Amino acid sequence: MSRQELLSPEGLRVDGRRANELRRISCRASVLNSADGSSYYEQGNTKVLVAVYGPREPRSKALAQHDQATINVEFNVAPFSTSERRKRSKGDKRLLEVASFVKQTFEGAIQTTVYPRSQIDIYIHLLQHDGGTLETCINAATLALVDAGISMVDYVCACTAGFIDQKPVLDLNFVEESSIETPDLTVAILPRSGNIALLQMESRLHSSKLDEVLELAMEGCKHIHQKLDQAVLAAAGDLATKLSR
Repeated sequence: MSRQELLSPEGLRVDGRRANELRRISCRASVLNSADGSSYYEQGNTKVLVAVYGPREPRSKALAQHDQATINVEFNVAPFSTSERRKRSKGDKRLLEVASFVKQTFEGAIQTTVYPRSQIDIYIHLLQHDGGTLETCINAATLALVDAGISMVDYVCACTAGFIDQKPVLDLNFVEESSIETPDLTVAILPRSGNIALLQMESRLHSSKLDEVLELAMEGCKHIHQKLDQAVLAAAGDLATKLSR
């Protein structure tokens, strides 16, 4: 699909959004009773379920670190997540890549020294894919970690941005990020400090365009932070109501 088709002369994208608009976000915490923390997160038509277990005793003594916790991330894709029904093996390169990015992102945000000789497991399940997989997984994992009471320096909020027809665009959907002509930048930040926790790019982007694409993605992260904070407050309110009965 060409760039011309991705952005209309009126400035509208294939899903009707303006260039600087996020997709609709819906999220909630504490959706699984069996997990220490959990979340369900939708961004557009991309839907993710996350379960967090721990801190708990490591599966293997060889994995234990005497001065900090070990973070384990597993990412799985439901066979029905796309129109192409395909079951992926655990050794699938893309699954391992997403899990690795998520792990790297949270190693700097989770206060692992608070939990020596323990393990924190983050299980991520992609239920439906419509673009922005990595950003959605990070946002959903943040919500589940907060729900589990894991000590963190701050929320981690992620968003994508790209460049279409000489114009920066926010929160790419599947059609947009599938275009080989559309650079895809994923940014994760710690909202209070503004520090960048992850910066990952698909395809190439001219250095003169990087600043405006990065700035747009970071602005999107700030809006997502508000959504996550609202979900945490809603979960806390539900818990308070249950305890008062």
